[in-house]
Amino acid sequence: MNLRTVSLRRRVTFSVLLVLLLVLVALVIGVDRTFATQSSRDVDSVLREAQTRAAGFVVRGMPPREVVRQLSKRNIRVVVELSNGALVGEIPEGGHYQRNARTINGNKYTFYADTEAISQAQLRLRKLLVLLGLGAIVVTGLLMIVVVRRALAPLDAMTSLAQAIAAGHRGGRLNPSRTDTELGRTAAAFDGMLDSLEGSEQRTRRFVADAAHELRTPITGVQAVAEALVQAPVDSPDRDQMSFLLVREARRAGRLVDDLLALAQLDAGYEMQREPVDLLALAEAEVARTRFVAPDFDIAVEGVSVVVEGDGQRLAQVLANLVDNARQATGPGGVVRIRVDPTGFSVRDDGPGVPEGERERIFDRLVRLDDARDRRSGGSGLGLAIARGVVRAHGGELTCEPADRGAVFRVRLPGAAPRPPAI
Repeated sequence: MNLRTVSLRRRVTFSVLLVLLLVLVALVIGVDRTFATQSSRDVDSVLREAQTRAAGFVVRGMPPREVVRQLSKRNIRVVVELSNGALVGEIPEGGHYQRNARTINGNKYTFYADTEAISQAQLRLRKLLVLLGLGAIVVTGLLMIVVVRRALAPLDAMTSLAQAIAAGHRGGRLNPSRTDTELGRTAAAFDGMLDSLEGSEQRTRRFVADAAHELRTPITGVQAVAEALVQAPVDSPDRDQMSFLLVREARRAGRLVDDLLALAQLDAGYEMQREPVDLLALAEAEVARTRFVAPDFDIAVEGVSVVVEGDGQRLAQVLANLVDNARQATGPGGVVRIRVDPTGFSVRDDGPGVPEGERERIFDRLVRLDDARDRRSGGSGLGLAIARGVVRAHGGELTCEPADRGAVFRVRLPGAAPRPPAI
């Protein structure tokens, strides 16, 4: 998006002046034409009155020359063309005249009205309207400079606040008095954006600090074990144990780095692979994996075969994360059930469950409800955040639902449909 950054003050001022100019031009033209039309009607009325009087004089037997003398005045001239072609009266020359003719008793009477005074008045009116219009434009332009500056003062306040925040002064807000106006809605959206940005910045800083803290633990362990291993004699009986610890801490650091990379990919809008995925087959594969890792653990899958369009590897990662969390929460004697239905799938366990106030917080990054246990198991506190990010990247949602016993994690996926039976 390329935003045009022409001065808003000049744009508003010029727009108002242009509209005013067009209105004044239309007004001058309208007044001029109205004046001309009305003047023509008035003159025509005077000529008709003269015709009426002339007809009355002729009826009373007044000769044409006397009619001309009676009706010819300063602004009215009468010329009679007799039936024999002779003219009575003088035809006016030059100037501006409006004329009207009528035949009375066989003679043609032509009446001339001098419109020079009207033309001069119309010209003076035009000049007056133009001068008043130009004056109005000048005065309006000067007033618009002040009015627009006051009207756009809130935008200057937004600019000053943005510059202050860019300079490192956090926490400032516009706090509009009204949010039902154009500027009020803009200011409210501006404050909301600042809240979101500052909240995101705080979360990012906290996440970076927590991630650094999480990485420091295994890296410190790797460093300590490596130094001890280097200093230990070749025939030391503890070398095997130290080698085992070194590998475990290295794997722990590697898993944390992989989780951080997965989160970074999700935040950057990682494009998921799209292919038909059978959720029931995915769940059965996860049950087989868990039974291989923990043969005595009670886990099973139930439901119908459902196919979705998605990334099978990522959805398997989500399911494995939920199952591993459930297995850690319940312990060796726990029970976990995976259920596949037309909306997606769910993982239920009979462990201690999740408190109501923590059902949303557990999806935050680097959050553990049982910190000591998760550290022993190698958990980073990123698994549920990654799982929700993957599900949302598929257009679905991952939630922790209330349960009478244990915890229930439900994954809803769009476009899930039961697989048609094979023929």
